Amino acid sequence: MNDYIQTMRQMIGHETLLTVGCGAIIEDSNGRILLQKRSDHGVWGIPGGLLEIGETFDAAVKREVKEETGLELKELDLFGIYSGESGFATYENGDKVFSVQIVFRSTCYEGKLATNHESKEQAFFHADDIQENLLNPHQAPFLLDWMKGVRTPVIR
Repeated sequence: MNDYIQTMRQMIGHETLLTVGCGAIIEDSNGRILLQKRSDHGVWGIPGGLLEIGETFDAAVKREVKEETGLELKELDLFGIYSGESGFATYENGDKVFSVQIVFRSTCYEGKLATNHESKEQAFFHADDIQENLLNPHQAPFLLDWMKGVRTPVIR
């Protein structure tokens, strides 16, 4: 947990905290998407994390992808901006958040896949091979858009 969230939690307790997340839909040359199976909840989703104070969206997503996958994103396109009901979450400790998600798409990256403490495994999947019931419910809106073939920026 970053210092900002810890400070805010001391002030507001478990009340709903607004956060901004940045994630990346990373596609390989075969049109498959990179998904990671999270260590904490065991669900599949895209790499990403929270924006830090003063950080740009593109810097945040590049940092998070490097930390979580070992890959260095070279080019980014905006995939979508997502808000609404799927942004609400309550954690096991009672903390509540409402997260707005800035999602990028990248087909240009370097490096070798590596897992860390946040992910159990990582793999590329064709859209037809993804089981919706195993997806992170907070990422489902943009993952389902990608699975339907959406490739232009959306705002939801």
